[in-house]
Amino acid sequence: MDAQPPQAPGDSARADRLELLRRWILFILALGLLGTVTELVLLEHYEEPLQFVPLVLIMAAFGVLWWEFRRSDLASRRAMQIVMALFVVAGFVGFAAHFLGSAEYQLELNPDMSNRDLIEKILRAKAPPLLAPGMMLQLGLLGLAYVFSDPGTSKE
Repeated sequence: MDAQPPQAPGDSARADRLELLRRWILFILALGLLGTVTELVLLEHYEEPLQFVPLVLIMAAFGVLWWEFRRSDLASRRAMQIVMALFVVAGFVGFAAHFLGSAEYQLELNPDMSNRDLIEKILRAKAPPLLAPGMMLQLGLLGLAYVFSDPGTSKE
């Protein structure tokens, strides 16, 4: 058994503050996941196979968050790292999918559109919203911030 060095008086307060902050991050992440999955279901974001990706990832994230909440061990943190990294990747893939989907739609409406006009139309399109997949990116980064703010992650 390794002996722990004595803590300075302020170390305990900092550790408590860090743990409180980490719990808040976990709560905000769960709230963001709940809001995002609700919106995706209400928008019927499951008509094509690629549209299932965020729904499946969010369900996986809820499972991992529950595991982390109950056990908070190395395995749960590693699983969370993997799922949150997939969120980041899904954000970029979703951005590309929304961009291409919007471009296809705009070109169907006006095949003679210039590239500049096409880009402008895509940026202003409401369906599919170009930056909506950024929510997956944000949630993934928030989850990674939670994992990497754990002092135990660097020791294990």
